[in-house]
Amino acid sequence: MNKLFIFPILFVSLHSFAAIDGEVIMIANKETGEKITHIREIYKSVDTFRLKADIFYSNQSLTKENNTAIVFFHGGGWAFGTPDEFFTTCERYAKMGIVTFSIEYRLSVENGVTPHKTISPIECVMDAKSAIRWVRENARKFHIDSSKIIAAGQSAGGHLALCTAMIDNYNEISDNMAISCRPDAILLFSSCINAVEGWCDRLLADRRDKIWSISPAHNIKKGLPPMIDFHGTDDEMVPIWTAQFFEIDMKKLGNYYELHTYKGRKHYLGEGNPEYSRYYDDEILKIADIFLRKYHLLD
Repeated sequence: MNKLFIFPILFVSLHSFAAIDGEVIMIANKETGEKITHIREIYKSVDTFRLKADIFYSNQSLTKENNTAIVFFHGGGWAFGTPDEFFTTCERYAKMGIVTFSIEYRLSVENGVTPHKTISPIECVMDAKSAIRWVRENARKFHIDSSKIIAAGQSAGGHLALCTAMIDNYNEISDNMAISCRPDAILLFSSCINAVEGWCDRLLADRRDKIWSISPAHNIKKGLPPMIDFHGTDDEMVPIWTAQFFEIDMKKLGNYYELHTYKGRKHYLGEGNPEYSRYYDDEILKIADIFLRKYHLLD
């Protein structure tokens, strides 16, 4: 993770506070002199959980009302991982004028091994859908165009990004159903597409009969948002053929799905490059940038 210069809250501009309220985590001065603000807000309270969104934006984005948003969901098999795995990526895109969010969601294990009694990948899906709705509901507050919201994720986080567009069931009772959780584009990195596999089955426990209903590969329909996917041919956790079959089935229904494969790379496409939590490298992100520009989501 890039080193950041932390300044006391005293030095935050009044303009930043006036524009967006939230717990201020840091103000980072880059070499260019541009400020990237990182704040934290609660996007959902459920049971004993107060789920947080980490938000990154530049001063430049505060001067516009039609910014793009990217909502990131971390990997970790629905059971592990933390939002900070996407922080450096959030900073990268914030510098490019995008308002970025890294989302905390409920995890599906207790004691690191045992499936949780009440939380499973189904609850993870519900949290992801709640997060997109919350971002869209607060679009004006964050100077975002509500029709320019991107969902993104790595591994299980990619599965959650897909579910926000593809799974109609499993909505939190507290969600405002008048607000769509469907993103306008999706970025995927080593994403779990076919959820009918052993680890997800274990985490679902006595609800394992629901596994088909949260598997994007088994819930393809027409009219899905455009997607770009990056996958290693030697991925040892999410087999490459799941993405290749998904590509065939998506295109049969006229959906836009752009698959980039990397010969010899495994699940962590950026292995050896710690800047982005081993998720990918700058070469991959530059291709993602081209995709975003194609759909007018990045200036």
